[in-house]
Amino acid sequence: MNETPAPPLLFLFDMDDVLVRYDWKTRMAGLSELTGHDFVELRRRWWDTGSEQRAEAGHFADGDEYLAAFQEAMGCDVDEAEWARVRGAAMTELPDRLEAVRIAKEHGRVALLTNNGPLAGRWLHEWVPSLPPLFGEHLDTSSNFGARKPEQDVFRRVLEHHGVPAERTFFADDMPENVAGARSVGITAVLVEHDTDLRHAVRTFVAAHETTPVPTNAQPAPA
Repeated sequence: MNETPAPPLLFLFDMDDVLVRYDWKTRMAGLSELTGHDFVELRRRWWDTGSEQRAEAGHFADGDEYLAAFQEAMGCDVDEAEWARVRGAAMTELPDRLEAVRIAKEHGRVALLTNNGPLAGRWLHEWVPSLPPLFGEHLDTSSNFGARKPEQDVFRRVLEHHGVPAERTFFADDMPENVAGARSVGITAVLVEHDTDLRHAVRTFVAAHETTPVPTNAQPAPA
């Protein structure tokens, strides 16, 4: 449980293709150069085995354990800084989407919720320098909560962590299944597509709650 006072509203944002443009082809090309494996072999050794999904769900205790497993799967040494450089090179900030976060922050707490493992969590602040000033200590990867989107558990644990009920929580994601997962526990969720004005979505959510009193005994969704 977060020990700071619960905010009146909670705004959760995915990262890739919501706040940043993520070019996975650029990342795979960089990893191919780094490991000597082509795209198909990279996928076979790591993603097709479910290793990345397990990382996102908290399977690895920390970034060091993640990197050790990745190196073993690749059959070669992988420098952490180079791994991070490759991932960061595939990301481009989206200013209008970051402006939506700034608007949300004026009305409640903003928090990141991205399907990523602990090694990614270690580098988020460098990949997207605009994120730390906006999110502060709430730059969370799914691995922090021991579950990954679209599982209901990750959303329930996030609500419990922040102490905010689902009906006063907003969530933005580019994956329909993740939006459905959030909605299944009562969160107001928005599907972010290429032309989505996230600023408008945030303002609409805020307007809907301006005349709704905050329950004094509000509780997060039951597990």
